[in-house]
Amino acid sequence: MQPLIDDGVIDEVVRSLKSGKEATVYVVRCGTELRCAKVYRDMSQRSFQRRAQYQEGRKVRGSREMRAMNRGTRFGRREQEHEWKNAEVDALYRLVAGGVRVPRPFGYFNDVLIMELITDASGEPAPRLGEVELPSDVARDYHAFLMQQIVRMLSLGLVHGDLSEFNILVTPEGPVIIDLPQVVNAAGNNAAFAMLERDVNNIRSTLGRFAPELLQSEFAREMWTRYEEGELHADTPLTGTVHIEELPPDPDSVIQVIEDAREEAIRQRIGREQRVV
Repeated sequence: MQPLIDDGVIDEVVRSLKSGKEATVYVVRCGTELRCAKVYRDMSQRSFQRRAQYQEGRKVRGSREMRAMNRGTRFGRREQEHEWKNAEVDALYRLVAGGVRVPRPFGYFNDVLIMELITDASGEPAPRLGEVELPSDVARDYHAFLMQQIVRMLSLGLVHGDLSEFNILVTPEGPVIIDLPQVVNAAGNNAAFAMLERDVNNIRSTLGRFAPELLQSEFAREMWTRYEEGELHADTPLTGTVHIEELPPDPDSVIQVIEDAREEAIRQRIGREQRVV
């Protein structure tokens, strides 16, 4: 990040905050404020099949870029890389403007995203949802808030695609949704509903540990039905109940969701084991 220091974008790298397969996040100082710097990794280590499913339906810069991406040329792979890394930046600006509680972006510079540092009451980096114990009434409040946040995202045509206890931070003001490089175009992606349903059910399972009645709720299909009918808006009220009509399955989407669910289960198990240690 030395070029960002040289250009005056940041003044100091304070410390590393977290490192994952997609990026390394640092706490940086910008003037008198502490912010996050997310440095994206080369995504070649991620499976193309998984990445391609998330990218389905996303807009690209032009027909030349689309043809190159479809042919898998070197230029096309670079364009895919560019598109993948820019997806989160673009989504954050749209979501902030749409009233969704996500980190506020401050700019994107050479594969580095500068954004708001989400903190707890003492000013330290906020814990993840999976790291806190909640009273049942707070769990119900968080669930209602997060369902409305997902509605707001969907009303903007976006699905998080990987929402879980690991990418929701807990602040004194409530939950904050993070990590959106895999954000899905709801209208253009054939697996969008399956991903929405997984997002919603992940939150239901996590908060249902503290408020078991939440485990009986069914919000995803209600959201999607309203969305398809053009009746979903930022503040659309939901009941959490819906008449289930059997639809013909999409085998490819079902297989991918199973694989993603398996990966999520492994991540949750590892996270619990790490917390125990």
